[in-house]
Amino acid sequence: MGHKKLIRFAEIETFPNVLIYPKDMQGAWGKHFGNNHPLTLELACGKGDYTLGLAKLFPEENFTGVDLKGNRIWKGAKTALDSNLANVAFLRTQIEALTDYFAPGEVKDIWITFPDPFLRQSKAKKRLTHPRFLALYQQILAPGGTINLKTDSTELYDFTRMVIAKTGCEKLIDIPDVYAQAEISPLLRIQTYYEGMHLADGRTIRFLKFVLPAEPIDWKAVNLDTDEEAAGREY
Repeated sequence: MGHKKLIRFAEIETFPNVLIYPKDMQGAWGKHFGNNHPLTLELACGKGDYTLGLAKLFPEENFTGVDLKGNRIWKGAKTALDSNLANVAFLRTQIEALTDYFAPGEVKDIWITFPDPFLRQSKAKKRLTHPRFLALYQQILAPGGTINLKTDSTELYDFTRMVIAKTGCEKLIDIPDVYAQAEISPLLRIQTYYEGMHLADGRTIRFLKFVLPAEPIDWKAVNLDTDEEAAGREY
């Protein structure tokens, strides 16, 4: 590990807005923030660009970026501290462990911004919109809580549309080209570091917003037809 990374790992351990594998956090996020405002998560947040952007748009709500890589979290956490954004926190842990840190119904919304699409079929279960993750999110989202996906990956976008249809989710918004719209929502104007790179390369940015079904998702029973032709069907 490089010297710079070592310094950042040491620093985030002193940051009051970074929690590293914390204990007894289920149902305790209101205590951490000092209020009972709604809580939104950004998963695989990287440098936390969306966490910070949302926190600025909605100062009366709380936002937590979740990522395993402390070196990336350092950037967002330091920016939040320097900007006096008291409604921002970062949680260092694996996405698979979310239920260890959040109580049922504790999370209002989830944002997934430019995640690794894991294009190889053998890696499909690692996609953050795979049914096994949706079943996980069901355990922490409040009723009516939304999942928001922003991606440059056509494959992940098509895959997620298929998952929405096959798991009984309610699709609220489906935008195949964010920047082709006449009017762009302030929520979608927030740009991550990677989004800026994708736009510079001329890539299309896509967005999906959906609600999970009331009934628990039996993800192992979901039959996903994932060949390319099926993924492109109109769902």
